[in-house]
Amino acid sequence: MTLTPGKLWGMRRMADAQGRFKMTAVDQRPPIKGPIAAHHGTDEAPWEEVARFKTLLVETLQEASSAMLLDPHYAIPHGIDRYAPTKGLIVTLEDSLFEETDGGRLSAEIDDWSVEKIKRMGGDAVKVLAWYRPDASAEVCRAQQDFTKRIGEACATFDIPFLFELLVYPLASDAYQTTDYVEMKGKKADDVLASVEEFAKPDYGVDVFKLESPVNASDLGTADGVQASFDEMGRLAGRPWVMLSAGAGKADFRKVLEHAYAAGASGYLAGRAIWLEAFAKYPDWAAMEADLRSEAAAYMDDLNALTDAKAVPWSTHPCFGAKGAGFTPVSPDFRHAYSGF
Repeated sequence: MTLTPGKLWGMRRMADAQGRFKMTAVDQRPPIKGPIAAHHGTDEAPWEEVARFKTLLVETLQEASSAMLLDPHYAIPHGIDRYAPTKGLIVTLEDSLFEETDGGRLSAEIDDWSVEKIKRMGGDAVKVLAWYRPDASAEVCRAQQDFTKRIGEACATFDIPFLFELLVYPLASDAYQTTDYVEMKGKKADDVLASVEEFAKPDYGVDVFKLESPVNASDLGTADGVQASFDEMGRLAGRPWVMLSAGAGKADFRKVLEHAYAAGASGYLAGRAIWLEAFAKYPDWAAMEADLRSEAAAYMDDLNALTDAKAVPWSTHPCFGAKGAGFTPVSPDFRHAYSGF
């Protein structure tokens, strides 16, 4: 893999000075909106309450983060002025609402939002989540592949890193059903691995993978071949990759990271494992803030120490060759050459 100037700069902005990703997700919508709406007894969560909580996450967790993932609905319009300019800014593009069809789930961009707008507002990377099952209908698989290709092409056009998240989900024939943004119970490692293999193809333009554990986080201590599954996932990714938490508990997610780092991962991009316990105290804002500044901060310190000790700096990933990630000028006249990258 080679990197253009914009992609190289964005990758560096997301990582710490040593090239490891310590990224906090604040873009979640249903997992935050749902409990707030339930508390207020309303169909829709009050915008101010959701935005206030996301801003609190920005204020309390940014110091320990190399970058944060924010959304254009709540976190950016309410909290961007609280975010330190020394931190990387990742912006979400996909809508949290998806279409459930007989053949599987279909993803879409947020209305009136685009890669171009993310670049214009100063984003360092574009994040997209795509639900994917390799055994979904052929029509759904093609639609999800086309969706991802379009975004990869736009990221190339606007020279911004494409951070791509994959999640398997239950089909109609599966015993366990949920539409929540949680790890699918009883998921098969083969489904996770086949999904990574598909989107690692160069057609999609993925720069960083955000991946779920190939084995249910709660089963890591009992399932067979756990490390082998992580090793294969890293091999298939073929580029820098980080782990998502998918709602796993603190202890379980730490175990996930231990396996991932042994397989060559470069860090994490996690949300609920870090802040969900504090959010459970809603609407006691003082208690939530106290928990975020104590328990959540201590947990991040522990994750970061583990990351420093065992994660692989993204710039040294084998995909960049022996010299590591960098930009090689293609012409003395950079201005003319740049349009052709």
